[in-house]
Amino acid sequence: MTDLKTRAGSRRYHHGELREALLAAAEAELTEKGEDGFSLRSTAKRAGVSHAAPAHHFRDVTALLRGLAQRGFDRLTDCMKNEQARVAPGDAEAMLTAAGVGYVRFAVENRALFQLMFGGRVQGPVPAELARAGDASFSVLVNAVARLRGADALKGEAGWRDVTAAWAMVHGYAHLAIGNKMGWLTDQPFEAQRPVVEEMVRRAVRL
Repeated sequence: MTDLKTRAGSRRYHHGELREALLAAAEAELTEKGEDGFSLRSTAKRAGVSHAAPAHHFRDVTALLRGLAQRGFDRLTDCMKNEQARVAPGDAEAMLTAAGVGYVRFAVENRALFQLMFGGRVQGPVPAELARAGDASFSVLVNAVARLRGADALKGEAGWRDVTAAWAMVHGYAHLAIGNKMGWLTDQPFEAQRPVVEEMVRRAVRL
């Protein structure tokens, strides 16, 4: 009986389409209800499939949230690279500040997803795909520092201090911003925050 319901509930989707539909529904659920109010059943209902259908791709709610976090990291990487694409390729300082801007932009435009990616049920031992997605987003900052300081800088402590400082600055600002802890500044459109983020990144690496 369950198999019949599953097939009936998911008949509108091909196999790959079902996974994408579930992730889209999961993001909408997360944005609307937060992680505390998130459930597999309500996600399936939003996607228009039976409650058993998600099992084709996600064994439980944690697996679904981890799949959503993986997609979030992919989009974070894209957001950082898109910001970098707006500046002259040879301008290493601008490439680093653009990476920071993209990091914060993604966070403030995807608050619930950003919080999920760095906390909650996605923590602990994670699938290799999620780990790779997280590493890819971090590597955008790492590569930007290497471009600015020279690749050899990352062979020593000084280069990694710059990476750590830049990441701590943008990550800390992002959490303050999405938590509405920045007062008037984070009430402004993101473009009003851009110069502040750029200045923070420059200060972090002492430019």
